[in-house]
Amino acid sequence: MDGGDRGPDAVSSLLGQDKAIDSFLGALRKGTPHHAWLLAGPRGVGKGKFARMAAARALAESAGPQPTAPGIELEGNHPTARLLEAGSHPDWRLLERVMNKSGTNLARNISIDQVRSLGHLFEVTPSMSDRRTVIIDAADDMEAPAANALLKMLEEPPSSTLFFLVTHAPGRLLPTIRSRCRRLDFQPLSEGDIATIVRDRLPKAGDPERLAALGQGSAGRAIAIAQQDLLPLAEEARRLMREGDPTGAARAKLAKSLATKAASERYASFLETLPGLIADEARTSEGDRRARALDAYAEARETAAIAPRLSLDPGATVYRLGGVLASLA
Repeated sequence: MDGGDRGPDAVSSLLGQDKAIDSFLGALRKGTPHHAWLLAGPRGVGKGKFARMAAARALAESAGPQPTAPGIELEGNHPTARLLEAGSHPDWRLLERVMNKSGTNLARNISIDQVRSLGHLFEVTPSMSDRRTVIIDAADDMEAPAANALLKMLEEPPSSTLFFLVTHAPGRLLPTIRSRCRRLDFQPLSEGDIATIVRDRLPKAGDPERLAALGQGSAGRAIAIAQQDLLPLAEEARRLMREGDPTGAARAKLAKSLATKAASERYASFLETLPGLIADEARTSEGDRRARALDAYAEARETAAIAPRLSLDPGATVYRLGGVLASLA
């Protein structure tokens, strides 16, 4: 089995994605759901969780007894839920990035060997019912040979198999993969739903409403902001935009706090959060300052996209962005 044969959180609900849930359940109730589902939308809005819950529900309804939980949920004491929780369901596979050979970090991609390993699943008939499920989270992470290997499976889909492909950027996938999937679009979450999720996941997190606002439609981003203690940095960014930094000392301090190797995840989250902070400032500004804020937003967004890919120095990058913020004062 691939390293990701873990089951879903069997009893959790999924907030803010009723349209996607209804579309899938409608197809499932008809008895002939599409063999491949492309789950598209921003990061952190529930696509991966949906895939796990949908796969679990499909397996449970096929194997019996019929679930009693509402909608797409599955009660925790259902036999299918117990097998998934134990990581021992024979008709379930999850492909995701695994640890690299040195065991120090996740591999850069989902490999072709991982995709080919699905062949063992398809060589035999389903064990528990007449259905199997495969989740790829995220399909964006597949290396090119892996994507081509998956395409062959989608072109001649194994019988009684449901594929769930999570994607944050569907335009990057092979058009031939996209054309063989039914697409479900996942929307940004409301601040109310994000705050509810933050309270559930992080009961001790301070100011869920502020975290929800910073999440910019993504519960995953809001949770990362809380876990990485980014609220103080967000407040410092706001102070720079409103008070400036004549001596450069504030920018230097901010850059130093994010420049170390240990701060790499916090740095990445800060880059993702900053454009939204500037957009908030633009919305409350007028005239020339609003125009300058929109220019700053565009620069911060471009930097957030290219800095990790080009391995730009974190300290220098944050110092420069601090200057962009201070220019709005």
